[in-house]
Amino acid sequence: MSRLLLFNKPFGVLSQFTDRGTADSPRATLSDHINIPGVYPAGRLDRDSEGLLLLTDDGRLQARISHPKFKAPKTYLVQVEGEPDDAALAALRRGVTLKDGPTRPAQAERIAPPDLWPRDPPVRYRKSVPDSWLRLTITEGRNRQVRRMTAHVGYPTLRLVRWSVGDWTLDGIAPGTWQEAKSTQS
Repeated sequence: MSRLLLFNKPFGVLSQFTDRGTADSPRATLSDHINIPGVYPAGRLDRDSEGLLLLTDDGRLQARISHPKFKAPKTYLVQVEGEPDDAALAALRRGVTLKDGPTRPAQAERIAPPDLWPRDPPVRYRKSVPDSWLRLTITEGRNRQVRRMTAHVGYPTLRLVRWSVGDWTLDGIAPGTWQEAKSTQS
C-alpha cells in the first residue's frame, strides 16, 4: 500500500529534501520536518508560499496529483494588496493570458480574512494600502501561477497558502507538521 503524507509547509521551506545552495547560508528543506525514506513531493510549492504539500512513495499517485492533464483542483487562500473589484474576479474566472499563455478558468471569490497561523516573518503591514483575501481554485500548476494571475489583474499577492489539493486539506495540520492520509484517492 502506498503512503501519502499531508504536510503543512511553512514559509521559507524549500519543497525538496536537499538544498544545493551555498553552505554559508543553508535554507530550510523538507528534511528539517520529515524523516521518512522514500517519499517525494507530488508537485511543488514555492519557498515563499505556505500550505499543503503532498508527499508519496507511489510514482503513479505522484503523477496523478501533480500532472496538469489530471486537472486536480488546488485551492489557495490569497492575501492580496488592494481590494479586488468584480471585473478583476471576472477576469480570473474567465482565465487570464500570462507570458506563457492563457490560464484555465479559475474559481475566484472574496473571503473574510481566514483564521490562519501567524506567518514568520509577518506580511508587511501598510497603513495606507488596504489588503484583502481571495479563495482561488485552479486546475493547473504553472510556476508561480497564482501570484502571476493576481498581479495580472492588478492585485499583487502578499501571502499565499495552499489549502487543498483535490479532497485533501490542511484542516487540523499545524505548520511544519504532517499527517498520513487515511486512504489514497483514485
